[in-house]
Amino acid sequence: MLYLDNAATTGVRREALEAMWPYLTGTFGNPSSPHAFGVAAAAGLKGARETIARAMGKRASQITFTAGGTEADNLAIKGIALANPRGRHIISTPLEHDAVLESLDYLRRFHGFEISMLTPDTYGQVSAAELKELSREDTTLVSVHYGNNEIGTIQPIAELARATSAPFHVDAVQATHLPLDLDVSAISISGHKVGAPKGIGALWCKAPLEPVIHGGGQEKGRRSGTENVAGAVAFATALSLAREEQMPDLSGFIAAALEIEGAQLTGHPNMRLPGHASFVFAGTGAETVLLELERRGVICSPGSACGSGEVSHVLLSLGFAEDLARTSVRFTFSASHSATDVDFVARALRDSVEAVRNSFT
Repeated sequence: MLYLDNAATTGVRREALEAMWPYLTGTFGNPSSPHAFGVAAAAGLKGARETIARAMGKRASQITFTAGGTEADNLAIKGIALANPRGRHIISTPLEHDAVLESLDYLRRFHGFEISMLTPDTYGQVSAAELKELSREDTTLVSVHYGNNEIGTIQPIAELARATSAPFHVDAVQATHLPLDLDVSAISISGHKVGAPKGIGALWCKAPLEPVIHGGGQEKGRRSGTENVAGAVAFATALSLAREEQMPDLSGFIAAALEIEGAQLTGHPNMRLPGHASFVFAGTGAETVLLELERRGVICSPGSACGSGEVSHVLLSLGFAEDLARTSVRFTFSASHSATDVDFVARALRDSVEAVRNSFT
């Protein structure tokens, strides 16, 4: 069985498991404790923070560990907006993950923030020119994802960040294979997208932050709660390995898929996340195509795992009709997949779509 749903979650790397094991057994102390067990745990946490900072080209003191990408996004958006007295105006896009969109809606409903949305083109990219037009003196924050989890489109972050003077947050949860030394204010990342266990994430932030979780003042007061030392060590190990990997070339796979009648690539044809290919297939249904693919040994998804069963807000924002959006199928490969695997999936996709269409006749 070929697993092609790595945008939803990856398998845990053996190296990450081995790195975290000592912090689940002998070195299990609370990193805030002053005794030997606590000091050893704190040293492991410090090393993990430094490793992640190096991978991002950032300062270790600006890395805050969280329980995942969702919390990192919440902390960045709410934390920067509530700590910064510049104003109550935020700019984002309608294509963001729900962790971002729901955080923005919270700020709108409970704190009176005005939210302006950039207009994506048909490929899902937003423009620096429009961002410059929407930016104001009271713009508190801009939040734009690096790579879209559903359609794979990469945003021109460097160009966008230069178009505004407001603090700029980037959700890079899906983009940890891309350069992370971005000239922005905050970047969210997540461990289970690169081969670490679920339940660990990180926020790099150089802007003032109002904490979202209060308590013991861990993580320099930015995020209270006893740190997940083992998860942080596993995350650091997995991220370092992921940064060295090469994703398979999908140009042939995309070309073969587009030869299928009614097939359409979603997202940008070139500016795409590595290993990511997503399509709609007119005259089919995503669930039935996925079942046929699984029968042929291929596991993939209809889009975001967080929005399972719902029509994609991303595709609707790009102008896709609801019926067509419901046919969306996403393939997200890993570096372990070979060219032979890619060819196999292309044949399985063609046969699956054909089988679904034959069942309708």
